[in-house]
Amino acid sequence: MPKATRVTNQIRALRFAHGEMTQAELADRVGVTRQTIIAIEQGRYSPSLEVAFQIARVFGVPLDDVFQYPGTEEVVG
Repeated sequence: MPKATRVTNQIRALRFAHGEMTQAELADRVGVTRQTIIAIEQGRYSPSLEVAFQIARVFGVPLDDVFQYPGTEEVVG
């Protein structure tokens, strides 16, 4: 059984904020299956970088508005 990812996301909230978009509609727009969206949304699967950017683009927001990785603060050099 795959281990849950530490990456969290706001996909469900973003779907509802964008006209209650269904998982199937998001999947169609991104080019993946509904099952993939479900797994990503539930934190059971981390998307590829390409899919992550496509999801953010669908919602018109930056990548870090969709996905978060705990314990990563911005490092200033």
